[in-house]
Amino acid sequence: MSRLSVITPCYNEEANVQELCARVAAAMATVPDCEYEHILIDNASTDRTVELLKEIAAGDARIKIIVNARNFGHIRSPMHAFLTASGEAVISIVADLQDPPEMIPELIAKWREGFKVVVCTKRGSEEDPVMFWVRKFYYRLVERLSSIRTIQNFTGFGLYDRQFVEAVRRFGDPYPYFRGMVSEIGLPTITIPYDQPVRRRGITSNNFYSLYDMAMLGITNLSKVPLRLVTGLGFVTALGSLLTGIGYLLYKLIFWQSFDVGMAPMIIGLFFLGAVQLVSIGIIGEYVGAIHTQVQKRPYVIEKERVGF
Repeated sequence: MSRLSVITPCYNEEANVQELCARVAAAMATVPDCEYEHILIDNASTDRTVELLKEIAAGDARIKIIVNARNFGHIRSPMHAFLTASGEAVISIVADLQDPPEMIPELIAKWREGFKVVVCTKRGSEEDPVMFWVRKFYYRLVERLSSIRTIQNFTGFGLYDRQFVEAVRRFGDPYPYFRGMVSEIGLPTITIPYDQPVRRRGITSNNFYSLYDMAMLGITNLSKVPLRLVTGLGFVTALGSLLTGIGYLLYKLIFWQSFDVGMAPMIIGLFFLGAVQLVSIGIIGEYVGAIHTQVQKRPYVIEKERVGF
């Protein structure tokens, strides 16, 4: 008899949690010799999400709830639930039903074949085509910058063996880039493509900042290329400025009476160098911020209450 854990991060998902729990239960019912727990971690929702989850948990002992003291973000909260899970394997699935629960039996079947990690990759999506293209571009960028081979179009939906869970625990990363960890750890992995349905109820909690945060986290965690590009850009800029200065000097010496340099080259050069400096400081700042987060060693979340444990 296998014992699995299903984890779901929630934030203002009152329109979806009941259907989600029902569909997960229906999917698990088709898997022979398997029992499970379903851990839903709520990131301080402001709607009726927690109330509805407690009603579900009252009638189903497999439902377990963690309520955070405040909103700890879309990275730390899921990781806390991931490391809390006690099953032989952990299945991560979002609450908005864009990760189809009906794929769970296929994930378990691949795990029983011997794969330690079974990840689902988006073959297509019903979301905004522009956003889907931007995401694909980002995954390709991370792939090119990274020193390891990453999984493209992968959002975290999948199954992870206990060996993988314990490897993640040993990382001790207070602000982890989970998708990069899958590639970093390197256990036997298989991908299953799927077409992601559109969110039909509720409003996504992802905004520009959260997407930018995830993008920069992926780049700074997996690559030193931006830092080296900054160094290279500094050398190129210095060389270009030197050659330009020599060129202007020679031109002035040759055409002393007719050539008037004026203020334009100086102003353009100042603006150019200022832009290069700002971009460079910003890139270095991202890495310094990542180091600062690591040094703080804060817990992923502070729990307000638990239900069903």
